[in-house]
Amino acid sequence: MDIYQFIGFVGMLFVVLAYFLLQTNKYTISSLPYQVLNLVGAILLFISLCVHFNLGSFIIEVFWILITLYGMYTNLKRKKSEA
Repeated sequence: MDIYQFIGFVGMLFVVLAYFLLQTNKYTISSLPYQVLNLVGAILLFISLCVHFNLGSFIIEVFWILITLYGMYTNLKRKKSEA
């Protein structure tokens, strides 16, 4: 296993852990820790895919990152308007 495969493996663990914590009600969809785990996991997978390229997985990770960033932005915007 090279360093990029290891980075991708860690990214996969982050994404799976985030989803598990969501399903077990430890996190909510709008909680910052959930979103950060998702984002970091997707970025690590993206880095791995830059070396070990797979078009389908690459496209999924791009959208995963963009959607997570959008969710983080809207949650921050909502919290600011509530304050």
